[in-house]
Amino acid sequence: MLRQLLLSDYGNEGPSAGNGWTLVLAEFPTVAVAPLSAGRGMRVLRLDASEWCAPDFDPLSWDARVFGTAEASEELALHLDGARGESLVVAALEVLTRYQCLVGRRNEVSAVPLFDRLLARHRALHDLHRPLVRADYQHALDTWQWVLRLRPHASLAVQAAALFHDVERLVSEADRRVEHHAEDYQSFEDAQAEHGAEMARQVLREVGMDVSISQRVKDLVARRERPGDEADLALLNDADALSFFSLNASGFVRYFDAEHSRRKVANTLARLRPEQRRRLGQMRLAPLVQHLVDAQLASASLFEGLA
Repeated sequence: MLRQLLLSDYGNEGPSAGNGWTLVLAEFPTVAVAPLSAGRGMRVLRLDASEWCAPDFDPLSWDARVFGTAEASEELALHLDGARGESLVVAALEVLTRYQCLVGRRNEVSAVPLFDRLLARHRALHDLHRPLVRADYQHALDTWQWVLRLRPHASLAVQAAALFHDVERLVSEADRRVEHHAEDYQSFEDAQAEHGAEMARQVLREVGMDVSISQRVKDLVARRERPGDEADLALLNDADALSFFSLNASGFVRYFDAEHSRRKVANTLARLRPEQRRRLGQMRLAPLVQHLVDAQLASASLFEGLA
């Protein structure tokens, strides 16, 4: 688990004294921001913030190093060096956003043995030696963390739905993606959601989840591709969309062709409620992804202006 963010440029009064550190601490309350000396005895990974802040930087290039180090240690600290002042704040927020699936934040309803069993069962479903399965596993954890970041007191059902919202991919897309071959993309996504919902319900019942909660999770997963006004469903879709941009988009545009990538960005932005789009500013997007996002948002703004 990611427990600490260590800074060489900590300052005499600590990072909360100014320059946006209050936002970092509020967004990641379970990650301690501390001077480098506080990491003594922990597994510490040094990261160069000047590299991260470079205009052409793709965060995917750091993933193997960060995730690999996390797997080798139960307690991980990231040492962020190479920047000062506002640049360091921006890098810290973006780095923690990129790797928040390692944070393991919980709330009062998920900090219980039942959720421990659920997490263990969820992990056991994923063969992490298969690259696409590994990506889906990280996305599931990240979506769960986005749920808690957007709604700290999220219900047990919404948290479980976040973990299992894409579980059907373990059946249909474990070794290769097929979504771009679908004649009707929405129908394909709806079918995945329906099958995944039943899979999720079965797993929740196996670990001893209450029948009513299991049914609620099934309902949320089944409707995840049909955003509506319901608060829990909107939260799940926001978290899923934000996770795509913060964690998966860089790999997505490398895997798929330009047109499918453009459609995916457009569809994902459409699922994201306008009030949550500001969160895109807390992410480091790969240059190509940033270009697609900017083009889509500019197009939407132009359309709204002509309406």
